[in-house]
Amino acid sequence: MPLALLALAIGAFGIGTTEFIPMGLLPEVADTYGVSIPTAGYVLSVYALGVVVGGPLLAVLGIRVPRKPMLLAMMVLLIAGNLVSATAPAFGVMLTGRLVAAFAHGAFFGIGTVVAAGLVPAHERAAALAT
Repeated sequence: MPLALLALAIGAFGIGTTEFIPMGLLPEVADTYGVSIPTAGYVLSVYALGVVVGGPLLAVLGIRVPRKPMLLAMMVLLIAGNLVSATAPAFGVMLTGRLVAAFAHGAFFGIGTVVAAGLVPAHERAAALAT
């Protein structure tokens, strides 16, 4: 497996973790910020909104940026959003961090899929994309 493909897989794992882990932490989020569990669920909704809006927007804005720097920028954006979320003193700040992290999600997978397909011979593309 090419090292770049492993890097893409690690990035995808980080994004998946960012997306799904908060679902199991909703009671703790609600308790920490003094909101109801349904209100805490906005951490999931805001993330989904960020993926839908940010993915296409960043992909279009970054069309002229080489793929590797664009993927690295998406990881920096994801990390920055996660840091804001993890250290948020208020619920609104946490939602902002989640939104920032989510912007990277759609663009990373869109660009990463193209990169992964180009890293391997044609007969190995399905396996590369599944990674």
